Amino acid sequence: MNTFEEKKSLVLEMIAFSTVDGHLHKREYEFLAIVASELGFGIDVFKDLFHQELPQIPIKSEFLRIQQFYRLALLMYSDGVLHQKESVAIQQIALEMGLNPVATKRILKLMNEAPNAIIDGEVLLNVFQEQHN
Repeated sequence: MNTFEEKKSLVLEMIAFSTVDGHLHKREYEFLAIVASELGFGIDVFKDLFHQELPQIPIKSEFLRIQQFYRLALLMYSDGVLHQKESVAIQQIALEMGLNPVATKRILKLMNEAPNAIIDGEVLLNVFQEQHN
C-alpha cells in the first residue's frame, strides 16, 4: 500500500463498515483512529474522512487484502457486540476482495473463540495458505 489514495480508501472502507450496524461505538472510533494514525493520517485528516464517500480502489496484493479483512474483523469485534449486519457485511466484503470464503469463515470462528478476538498473524496467513493447497 503505497499511495495516499490507497490508504485513504482502506480507512474509508473501515469507516463505512463500522457504521453498518447503524451506530459508531466509541471503541470502534478509537480503533479507527489508531489504524489511521499508523497509516500516517493526522487527526484532522482522519476526522474529515467521516465526511467523504468511499472510492472503489481495489487492493492488488492478496496479502494486503487479507490484512484489510483482518482489520475489518478486529473492528467488528472492537465494541464487544457482534451484530448480524456486521457478520453478513464482512463476509460480502471478503467475497468482493476475492478472498476464499472457507478461510474467512474459519478466521471469524477463530476470532470469536479467542478471548480478545486477536489471533496470531502466522495462524491468519496459514488458514488462507491452506486453501491454496
